[in-house]
Amino acid sequence: MLNTQYDLVLRRITTILATAIVTLTVMGATTGILLSFYYEPAAGAAYNSLKVINTQLPYGWLFRKTHEVVGHSVIAIALIQIVVMFLSRQFQKSWLTAWIGVILFTLSAIGLAWTAMILDWDQEGYWRFSIELGTVGAIPLIGSQLRDILTGGAGISTVTIQHLYTIHSYIVSISALILALVHLIGVLWQEKQMHLEGAKTQVAELQQQPAHS
Repeated sequence: MLNTQYDLVLRRITTILATAIVTLTVMGATTGILLSFYYEPAAGAAYNSLKVINTQLPYGWLFRKTHEVVGHSVIAIALIQIVVMFLSRQFQKSWLTAWIGVILFTLSAIGLAWTAMILDWDQEGYWRFSIELGTVGAIPLIGSQLRDILTGGAGISTVTIQHLYTIHSYIVSISALILALVHLIGVLWQEKQMHLEGAKTQVAELQQQPAHS
């Protein structure tokens, strides 16, 4: 009974976290769209456009801060979700959709943070990205090609920002939103199955009880 109650609590937490992941992902996408109206993906212009958003647009600083906080928070929650699912021993085949969804979503969320590294066009982001490019270039077989795709075939420039902005906004973001929904659907399906199993167990227990005269 103790283990059953323990598993039940963990499954409830799993459902709550899955809902939080979708909510934060939608918030990140919404604030990202709002920021894109004023953001300029170009060397120099990127930094100035973000400065305008922070200082001149009404509530611009709030949308940018929300976008940043959501991006970091969703990674942490996704990692916690994996731990919770592991602790609740949710390894059945029926949980495969939920597992694939949350693992790929976590990778996508990390990818969003990585591709946003250079978009501010500040000193920290520039040098961090330069170091990361060295790591990318060292990948066997595909490293140099991948580096050229990210940079545009030359050094870090406006083309680099445009490539990273496209990957960030149109590829990884959409993938993350789809994966978050897939994970939530998988978790809700398991929640439904759990209720059905509980109802069947209660019916079986009632049928096994001796009839009173």
